[in-house]
Amino acid sequence: MNAHAIPTPRHATGGLLRFALMLDGVGTGINGIVYLAGAPLLDGWLGLPAGMLAAVGAALIVYAGLVLRLATRPAMPRAAVVAVIAANALWVVDSLLALALDWFTPTTAGQVLIAAQAALVAGLATLQYVGLRRAD
Repeated sequence: MNAHAIPTPRHATGGLLRFALMLDGVGTGINGIVYLAGAPLLDGWLGLPAGMLAAVGAALIVYAGLVLRLATRPAMPRAAVVAVIAANALWVVDSLLALALDWFTPTTAGQVLIAAQAALVAGLATLQYVGLRRAD
């Protein structure tokens, strides 16, 4: 090991990171509940299949629980934080691909929602990344 190298801590404790994770967990949880509970009402308005909305909603609720658990730990494992950032980046890429490749036939409202969520999730991932860097 280089004598001048600074070891990377295995855990992060920064306030900005914790805030970004809490915001992600709460927002994702609310989104998941709306998708799961409202799937039969949203499918026609968004042009997205109710079954897909319900499945995505259930997955988002589980994910939100994991992110909130991470955010409330005294020391957050860096690997878990990086996994959250990567999952958010994947959500953004998948959302943009869904729009570009027309995986579904969303209505205009559905297209706007997908694009807006991608932008919000990209913002959260960026905030989490900055928070992780500051926690170093």
